[in-house]
Amino acid sequence: MSFSIFFAFEIAYLAGAIPFSVLIGKLIYGKDVRKFGSGNAGATNTFRVLGKRAGSMVLLLDIAKGMFAVSLSYSFGNISMTDEKFILYQLALGITAALGHIYPIYLWFKGGKGVATLFGVVIAVFPMTALVCMAVFFGVFFFTRYVSLSSISASIAFAIRVIFVLHYYSIAINIFSLLLPVLIIYTHRKNINRLLKGTENRFVFKKKEETIDN
Repeated sequence: MSFSIFFAFEIAYLAGAIPFSVLIGKLIYGKDVRKFGSGNAGATNTFRVLGKRAGSMVLLLDIAKGMFAVSLSYSFGNISMTDEKFILYQLALGITAALGHIYPIYLWFKGGKGVATLFGVVIAVFPMTALVCMAVFFGVFFFTRYVSLSSISASIAFAIRVIFVLHYYSIAINIFSLLLPVLIIYTHRKNINRLLKGTENRFVFKKKEETIDN
């Protein structure tokens, strides 16, 4: 692996590890979202604790982390953009950013669940598939109000579409495509346990926006 490729993966991890939920919560709202709600440093808990405005900011920034990580692949000048190897690098960079989000060095490796960051990866690499994932997510969410189940369902839909619809010949691409739902399922393992027990909380927005202290 050349130095430029190694450096790109390092940047992808460090960018993915930026804890926007904690930064926005502390700097703008004076709250550490990890101390409220589910205690998770992600967009969903930010929506719950700080409301729609803060949650939307975190969601968009977390998505941007995944898209940025994928964009680093364009620095690999010796790889054709139509090559499946290029797509493989994009997925690898994106998953690296997601691992940064899940295990951020800035927060002692205790981060979020990686859904928004991985969605940013899907948008950047497979934009049409991203629309399918969105449809699955909101369809499941509409009927259940479970963000966890919606995220898991969308990630499985991603793998099914890439492997069985897009038909890439590269086994590596198919393996990396399977890694996405594996990561999502792993980070939601406690949610899955609660879903099975019937104790998982349904999502509701915070009723009142927090005021910003001047």
